[in-house]
This record gives sequence, C-alpha cells and structure tokens, in this order.
Amino acid sequence: MSAYTDADALADVPPMRADARRNREQILRAAREVFADQGPDAPLDEIARRAGVGIATLYRRFPHRDDLHRGVAIEVLSALVEAGSRAAAEEDDAHLALRRFMHAALDLKIGSVMPALLGRFTVAEILDGVPGDVVDPIDALLLRAQAEGLIRLDVVFGDITMMIMRLSRPLPGGGRFAADDALAHRQLDVYIDGLRPTGSPRPTTPLGGPAVDAAAFKLLRERVIDDARAARSDHSGDSDAD
Repeated sequence: MSAYTDADALADVPPMRADARRNREQILRAAREVFADQGPDAPLDEIARRAGVGIATLYRRFPHRDDLHRGVAIEVLSALVEAGSRAAAEEDDAHLALRRFMHAALDLKIGSVMPALLGRFTVAEILDGVPGDVVDPIDALLLRAQAEGLIRLDVVFGDITMMIMRLSRPLPGGGRFAADDALAHRQLDVYIDGLRPTGSPRPTTPLGGPAVDAAAFKLLRERVIDDARAARSDHSGDSDAD
C-alpha cells in the first residue's frame, strides 16, 4: 500500500476561503520574519501581531508550533522553486536570470530560517509539501549560464546555494539592523560578479545598498558589540531573577 501523502490529504480538504488563505499567508510570512530575527522558539503572540491577526486565528490555522515550523519551511522552499522557475522563464540573459534568482532567495532569509527548522523534520516531511524540485531549477540556471560562457565552469551548485545561506544570516550581535538586508544584497552582487570567467567584460551595473567604508565599519562594530553586551546583560538579569 502506498504512503498517504500531503497530496492525498489536500484532496480531502475543502478549498480555503479567500480571507482564510490570506490570513494563512500573512501568518507564514510573519513567522518567517520572526523566526529569522528571534529563532524558531519565538513567541507566537509576536507572530500574530506582525501578521495582523488574533492569536486564536493563528492557532486555528496552526494548532501546534510544529505545524507552523513545517508550514514556514514548505513556504520558503516553495517560494524558492517559484523564484527559480520565474527567473528562468522571464530572463533571456542567463547571468541576469541567476542574479535575479539569488537576490530573490536572499530575501527569503533561508540562512536564518531553514537550518533551525529543517532539523525538526525529515527531508520527506518537508519536500512532500513543496510543489516541485528545489534543486533542479537552480542547477539548470547555473548550467545555462555556464553554457553561454557567462559563469566560470568550476562553479557548482553548492557555491550558489551556500553563499545565499551565508549572506542571509544576520550580522553578529544578537539583533538585526535596518541595513542588514541592503548590505547583504550589495555583497551578493560583488560575489555574483566574481562568478564571471576570467577575461569577461567588467560589470556595468553599479552596486546597490550602503557602502560600508572603514569609518562606517568602525561605527557598525561598536554598535554590534554594544548590542551584544546589552543582550548578555538582559540574559544575566533574567537568570538572576530565576
């Protein structure tokens, strides 16, 4: 007998009303942001607040925290598949398609969200809910760009995905800065331009995001250290209270 999959389960569920579907999407989006900032054990009240729904609505859609964890993981990977497919279909230039996909993936904050969530489930429990393969669209974009001579031939799938994972993690210090996302996109552009083969024309697209020169870095360093010390002090105070 074949296993009862998510597809079988969905066939037994009546279509979700538009408002219920909208609430679910808002909750998943808010949960992704909160998990990226505070980790997978973040307060559910904060997720409901950011989603603009009541806590009862959150529990109605996701009765258990694990349901929300799995929902976020599936939502992120599904968005990743869609981003790869759309970039491939809508961009004639393979290098631009790969760049577009990588920036879209960076916005999903997979490096902040996925490592903590994936350890709570098997691969099958996650991928059964994703409409399409996560790996193949990304690899196809890379191979297409290499075939067109736009990406060096020794670059492999992991060089693309692992850099996105690294850049989508917040700066150290225990908090996310307003400039984090813009800085990550700027640094991703530097990395993508470095994927070009030797002798390729120099990129003409200017770097976006804030340029952190030496003076700005010193200020940022002070802020990171101050925030880390404040977070440690708060944690020590909580421990003393216990």
